[in-house]
Amino acid sequence: MTSCVSSPPEKPDNICDIFEEKRGWYKAAIKTEKRWKLPPYVLMAFIYQESSFQAKIKPERKQLLGFIPWLRPSSSVGYSQALKNTWQDYQDETGNSWAKRTDFADSADFVGWYASKGFYQGFIATDARSLYLAYHEGYGGFKKKTYLKKQWLITVADRVQARSDMYQKQYWGCAKQLKKKRFFFFF
Repeated sequence: MTSCVSSPPEKPDNICDIFEEKRGWYKAAIKTEKRWKLPPYVLMAFIYQESSFQAKIKPERKQLLGFIPWLRPSSSVGYSQALKNTWQDYQDETGNSWAKRTDFADSADFVGWYASKGFYQGFIATDARSLYLAYHEGYGGFKKKTYLKKQWLITVADRVQARSDMYQKQYWGCAKQLKKKRFFFFF
């Protein structure tokens, strides 16, 4: 149940603390790395940027006449902020029809799946900046460089890369310790 909907980690600026607190998230990140070749530190930088580790977050509603809550600007939901149609593509391609955008493990797998599509196009797994731009704009949009007209997006992608770099340094310091830890359940 630890990979299901849960509260954000207490110390979101340290990947080691996150994985100590959320063992299920660590397991999901390792599973994503094994399946899709996306390093945990890149994955976690994406999820931090997209949702601040909040399971049920959605875009704010637009306002009608300046004060009446109206429609949301997109269908994105959950840890990965995956759009409804892209999530459906993920479910169809992976056969994971029960996946939920509010489940951390499912969202981690989704981000890995999406990133892996870029690896076939020459993207590098540790290039969080380019992967994030493609995540936001789509791989077609990235190829057309649509992000060049969105300075705010370039700034966000730079932040994702900086967080990934920070998480990477932290992760290298605790990866062996995390891997060694075992939890035993006694009945």
